[in-house]
Amino acid sequence: MPLQHCAVLLLPFLIISIATLLLLTWLLREPLFTEWRRRKVRRQPFPAEWRQIVRRRVPYFRSMPTDLQLQLKKHIQVFLAEKPFIGCRGLVVTDEMRVTIAAQACLLLLNRRTDYFAQLRQILVYPDAFVVDRVQADGSGVVQDRRLALSGESWSLGQVILSWQDTVEGAEVADDGRNVVIHEFAHQLDQENGAANGAPRMTGRVRRERWARVLNEEFEVLQRRERVGQRQPSLLSDYGATDPAEFFAVASEVFFEQPQRLATEHAALYRELSNYYRVNPLSW
Repeated sequence: MPLQHCAVLLLPFLIISIATLLLLTWLLREPLFTEWRRRKVRRQPFPAEWRQIVRRRVPYFRSMPTDLQLQLKKHIQVFLAEKPFIGCRGLVVTDEMRVTIAAQACLLLLNRRTDYFAQLRQILVYPDAFVVDRVQADGSGVVQDRRLALSGESWSLGQVILSWQDTVEGAEVADDGRNVVIHEFAHQLDQENGAANGAPRMTGRVRRERWARVLNEEFEVLQRRERVGQRQPSLLSDYGATDPAEFFAVASEVFFEQPQRLATEHAALYRELSNYYRVNPLSW
């Protein structure tokens, strides 16, 4: 076969090979570059003023083991380097606000590989509770327009919205089981594999099945309490009975803020959350 014919036959193959190589290079470049950039951020000293903010605003930081404190500080640095904060209703966002929010959000990332809430594009911060319009059905199925005052929201489109006043109050009392930042960022983890449904991404069929069984059982118990109107206070907020996604977020708040009670009163739930978050707050 003449050489020119061979060249003609090989040309499409060469074009496809080069295009494939360029595509692979482009696909690999972004995660490699991102990790290189994050390592560079982690190597920087943690600012002294940020350390003071964390110690003042996030009380349980002081009781955490030294290795987790260091981990958390490095996560805070990357989080703040990547996530923009936007003040709403005239609020000017300060480092105090950014560091306080980042410190609580990054508690959920300790001891595991993380892409730092990859779908999250920005954090919107209001001075206090913000008002939203919602269409809701009442107990009889009648749909109504309602105006609600909220302390936080997590959107699958890449936004977390927080009330600064509620953020401060949630962190200030470190053992009341109420923390709006932990709650909304638990939703962000839940939304990594689609709409929030109380089943965040995890590997292993057995592990997923055990998670589903334990959380569904606990969720149903909380729903039954609400239906029969039990007056005795529950460790898990009644808001967790709304749906499985809210149950996971509420349980996450209690796991970090009231681990002793959760481990005593809901041992199986505590074990699942400890396995998922890969930390044991009982030891802090």
